[in-house]
Amino acid sequence: MSKIKIIECPRDAMQGIKTFIPTELKAKYINKLLKVGFASLDFGSFVSPKATPQMRDTAELLEMLDLENSKSDLLSVVASRGGAKRAIVFEQIKYLGFPLSISETFQYRNTRKTITESFEAIEDIQNLCLAHNKELVVYLSMAFGNPYGDLYNEEILSNFTQKLDEIGIGTVLLSDTIGVSDSKNIKSSFETLIPAFPHIEIGSHFHSNPNTATEKVLAAYQAGCTRFDGAIKGYGGCPMAKDDLTGNIATETMIDYFVNQKLDLGLDLDVFGESLSLSDEIFGVYH
Repeated sequence: MSKIKIIECPRDAMQGIKTFIPTELKAKYINKLLKVGFASLDFGSFVSPKATPQMRDTAELLEMLDLENSKSDLLSVVASRGGAKRAIVFEQIKYLGFPLSISETFQYRNTRKTITESFEAIEDIQNLCLAHNKELVVYLSMAFGNPYGDLYNEEILSNFTQKLDEIGIGTVLLSDTIGVSDSKNIKSSFETLIPAFPHIEIGSHFHSNPNTATEKVLAAYQAGCTRFDGAIKGYGGCPMAKDDLTGNIATETMIDYFVNQKLDLGLDLDVFGESLSLSDEIFGVYH
């Protein structure tokens, strides 16, 4: 099995906080995370400042990051062609992430686009990425169910992934936007998609309550998943869902599980401990 990749997501942790976090403090925190050794950092987004005002300083933040001695790549979320055009001018960014929902209701709620319009945007953004040496990561949100009554099943997941494969998307993340996944549907979904699309990295972006976090990670890992998104102390969620969400899976929970399994994550755990402490300067103050 391939080496485990852990993606730290400070953007996801911060984006729903209403009080604006000073850019300098964000930079201090992310610069510490850059020293841990994560495969990637989901550090910011180029989206409408009306929709996500906390991320309005992403371009300014980017110029304050020290990437010289970091092995972590940067990922920025975009939700439109315009956002992608703003992001691609920055050489420091390797990945763009686009949220594509298998729930029509949530797709419009999240991006003001239909699923059909979103696929069209993804194709345009993929072309931009290819022309500017970037890679597009697609999040399949509501991948394990939705609260709206929209049709959900693994065949839909496969069909969406097939369409993404046809335009050359290399990374697809199954995203549990509202925390409804369980060991059974996680295992089944990954065991269906990974063999069917061996040339695509099928990763996970789970939301969970702390009591079920480890079992979700275990189920995905046993089904062949080796890429896991998380956020320190489980902060964050999707502000566009407008529901009482469970948070991201805490990165320290994932690290503890994999370390106990004697797996080498390639992380500096001492610096990670410093990052845990530093996180209190943000999440212990700003709400």
